[in-house]
Amino acid sequence: MVNIVRWEPFREVMSLRQAMDRLFEDSFVGLPRLTLNGSGEFPIDIYQDKDNLVVKAALPGVKPEELDITIAEDILTIKGEHKAEQETKEDDYLYRERYYGAFSRSVAIPTKVKSEKAEATFEEGVLTLTLPKADAIKPKRLKVKPKGTVKAAKAKKEKKAKK
Repeated sequence: MVNIVRWEPFREVMSLRQAMDRLFEDSFVGLPRLTLNGSGEFPIDIYQDKDNLVVKAALPGVKPEELDITIAEDILTIKGEHKAEQETKEDDYLYRERYYGAFSRSVAIPTKVKSEKAEATFEEGVLTLTLPKADAIKPKRLKVKPKGTVKAAKAKKEKKAKK
């Protein structure tokens, strides 16, 4: 049995939008989004627990003394400069991907923190900032009792006191 399919000449023609979408997908998918390679940006993770806001930043090859960390209002800024090793002449390179130079990243902190009690550690290329959360004014909860219950409780106490 032979299937007959109606020929539609425009079925094969791609729309301009489809062509542009395909161009951008082919060009940019798979490239690292936030790496320390010329853009000056680096990947970070921010999470929180009950008492702290924790920020982890991947900074491979950077030394702790090359970092400058500031917290102003609700903005955390991590910046520094990674200096190049002078072992090889520029002309001798065949391929060079590692980034050298200044870098900076600022992020909004989603919660108020005690910046004076913040701690920073650096281990195996990962910067970890522990920012204690600021004490929030905790609302006081009041338990509402029906009016008759309060009078009944008082009457019971008075009755026990008389005995």
